[in-house]
Amino acid sequence: MSTATNSPIPESLQPFLRSPKKMLIGGNWVEAKSGKQFDVYDPATDQVIAQVAEGEAADVELAVAAARHAFDRGPWSKMGGAERARLIWRIGELIDEHADELAQLETLDNGKPFAVAKAADVALAAEMFRYMAGWATKIEGNTIPIRLPFAPDAEFHAFTLKEPVGVVGQIIPWNFPLLMAAWKLAPALTTGCTVILKPAEQTPLSALRLGELIQQAGIPDGVVNIVTGFGETAGAAIASHEQIDKVAFTGSTEVGKLIINAATGNLKRVSLELGGKSPNVIYDDADLDAAIAGAADAIFFNQGEVCSAGSRLFVQQGVYEQVVAGVSEIAKSLQVGSGFDAATQMGPLVSREQFNRVTGYLKAGVDQGAEASAGGSALDRPGYFVQPTVLKHATEEMSVVREEIFGPVVAAMPFSDDAELVRKANNTAYGLAAGVWTRDISKAHRFAKSVKAGSVWINCYSVFDAALPFGGYKQSGWGREMGHAVLENYLQTKSVCVSL
Repeated sequence: MSTATNSPIPESLQPFLRSPKKMLIGGNWVEAKSGKQFDVYDPATDQVIAQVAEGEAADVELAVAAARHAFDRGPWSKMGGAERARLIWRIGELIDEHADELAQLETLDNGKPFAVAKAADVALAAEMFRYMAGWATKIEGNTIPIRLPFAPDAEFHAFTLKEPVGVVGQIIPWNFPLLMAAWKLAPALTTGCTVILKPAEQTPLSALRLGELIQQAGIPDGVVNIVTGFGETAGAAIASHEQIDKVAFTGSTEVGKLIINAATGNLKRVSLELGGKSPNVIYDDADLDAAIAGAADAIFFNQGEVCSAGSRLFVQQGVYEQVVAGVSEIAKSLQVGSGFDAATQMGPLVSREQFNRVTGYLKAGVDQGAEASAGGSALDRPGYFVQPTVLKHATEEMSVVREEIFGPVVAAMPFSDDAELVRKANNTAYGLAAGVWTRDISKAHRFAKSVKAGSVWINCYSVFDAALPFGGYKQSGWGREMGHAVLENYLQTKSVCVSL
């Protein structure tokens, strides 16, 4: 592993960084009612880069009123699908037109390499709005033939309507700030809902810039409201608010459970995309060069701050040492540094809190008997940098195997046969994703069927498309993001029966 230099903040971002960071409520950019602000840090330097309005319950109240008015009286929910589609498509176009700026904001705020932010985060965010725009004209019910056994001669015309659920609170994480905003906003807007969006307090900048682009696209006032603030105040107020019809959350399983409890007051609908501890399996008949490279990318991409990261690596006994050595060699070769350095392949972790969490797990893993064949510690430099780490001799009872680390740390374990593999792969509270590498397609299909996970990648990993549903089993969440399936999160079905 080598380190890259810290590069200066691009001059093109300075006007945005110097401007006041207010909240978008009812079409206006406003300060927090309390007047409070909070600091936003560059994770590559541990330096403050901006101050942002600290929204709390009073600000959420204003945002809910604006969203409620826009839904109940405003044009959005009553607007034709074709007109909504045109405006949503325009958001995607504007994201593309400002791709460099948005990618720079993600790199500055989150730490990820600029090339990754532009090619993945920004491009996929734009595509999500375009994909969902196409569904705006295709939301439809059904006609249903019915017959009553006690009145066989009676005739009816029965049909269903699909209607927007209403005002939606959306709480997004810090690992893919712009992309997660797109995953949430695009389907909600497509169905005719109005939104209060709360970005993560660690990474609010791209959401605020997106709010400006949403206004530029012509989305009516109050349809999208953005409240910046902390989870325990602004987020909690959203989850418990009785005028919010639904809450959608992406983040940790622990916080997801708190949101479920908060939502019981008015029994609002809840969708959750939560944590993971995903198994990535390499059989001895796999293309080992491809599998080793894929296993490394599955855990080191985005600094390992990926809910579906392949953090548990299961390798068939005969090739275990070869695979671990190969992944370790890649880990040692990765260039770690500022996301603005073109040579950087892995950036810093997002925050001091996350840095402390990951380094704590590194110590715990070694203390419990795992061996770091690559990495294993933090980097001695400013910022929140840790080494990409491969832990061998890991066992199922270790915290590094059982718990989500959310960092560039993979625990590698051998297996001998399919029965042992399936038991170990499913021995987790999570069920978000899985990967399998083999030349035997029947073996791959059997594993895909037996593993309890919402996404299974065969001879690949972390393949995402706006058309492909994503979500978890077990404690990895409720509902699905993306694809046609996500629309159900934001729609209600009404049955209508007419006597003829």
